[in-house]
Amino acid sequence: MADQQALDEVVGFTSDLIRLDTSNRGGGDCRERPAAEYAAARLTEAGLTPTLLERTKGRTNVVARIEGTDPSADALLLHGHLDVVPAEARDWSVHPFSGEIRDGVVWGRGAVDMKNMDAMILAVLRDWARHGVRPRRDIVVAFTADEEDSAEDGSGFLADEHPGLFEGCTEGVSESGAFTFHDGSGRELYPIAAGERGTGWLRLTARGRAGHGSKVNRENAVTRLAAAVTRIGEHEWPLRLTPTVRAALTELAALHGIETDLTDVDGLLEKLGPAAKLVESTVRNSANPTMLDAGYKLNVIPGEAVAYVDGRFLFGAEDEFRATLDLLTGPDVEWEFQHRSVALQAPVDSVTYARMRAAVEEFAPQGHVVPYCMSGGTDGKQFSRLGITGYGFTPLKLPEGYDYQALFHGVDERVPIEALHFGVRVLDRFLRTA
Repeated sequence: MADQQALDEVVGFTSDLIRLDTSNRGGGDCRERPAAEYAAARLTEAGLTPTLLERTKGRTNVVARIEGTDPSADALLLHGHLDVVPAEARDWSVHPFSGEIRDGVVWGRGAVDMKNMDAMILAVLRDWARHGVRPRRDIVVAFTADEEDSAEDGSGFLADEHPGLFEGCTEGVSESGAFTFHDGSGRELYPIAAGERGTGWLRLTARGRAGHGSKVNRENAVTRLAAAVTRIGEHEWPLRLTPTVRAALTELAALHGIETDLTDVDGLLEKLGPAAKLVESTVRNSANPTMLDAGYKLNVIPGEAVAYVDGRFLFGAEDEFRATLDLLTGPDVEWEFQHRSVALQAPVDSVTYARMRAAVEEFAPQGHVVPYCMSGGTDGKQFSRLGITGYGFTPLKLPEGYDYQALFHGVDERVPIEALHFGVRVLDRFLRTA
């Protein structure tokens, strides 16, 4: 079991990494190198030989391999990203890049997404170095850049340009799963991610006839765009259940003593109460308009108007997503992918899933592990190009009233110290047996 030094280090490492501002504003506006150098130094102190790789100057990734005791076993990828989304200091109770430790909590951007997991990985591997522990299978550790944007400078670059570093890896674990979810009835759920919806970020372009704002114009690009955006925003997507979501609904219904009626999924979700939040965003595709851009003067009708839509599609449902967008945009609006990445599906009856479940149950015997599908995405999408099956596993034991999911990209992001300690113990237990 992880020693006291590991428990102390995970807190310090989380705070240190938060203080290294790696805000990813998109379009290449980020510099992960300070955090990458910090992680590489901690790995080197643990006797490993990390490699630092960049596609773009300052956008640094770190990769290291720990040799296992069974050379015939498939390798496991353990990965976490170093970048974070931006934060406005004026909105926070503490400065978002202070890494302040107060009242048993570590505060700051990245505390849950996902410098906490980066710190757990470092603490566990250093604990192993002190005690001469070797895993059964090779473990490849990757700390990546650019996850919060396109991943082109991070996992995409690593998968495309340095696949040899991941030789033998068949499975990977990263964010975000095995956190405590309180279902409102006193139960503690620990959802482990075994799938992700695909990402389809869209750019919509409407073109029309430019002219004076006081004149009749039946070819107004803004009107055409607004109509398409409204159709997209109001569209009711049909139910599409992936194997992971079916398994999640089945297990959640059983825990709540509810008959599993998958012919009335919306009715089932209502009966699940707060636990429905784990599933409700992943029973359908979705498309949410998020940005509009048109015109340059109030009394001028522009010839072009642009909108952006955050689209997500389920495993096996991308063709339906594309066809639906064609219908909703209509003949006067063009759409294209601003960014696209695949949907993922992982088996919930695998040996690796069972070992993750066992590790959580050892330290949270009162908890109930359930599978779920992430509504968003992770670097697992890019690593899937290498044939790596990805799971979300960032173990945290959280008190009731702590809304873990709301703190992703939220104000006052923070993580309890006890949650980090739990994470180190569970991650150590899993990796020793994986």
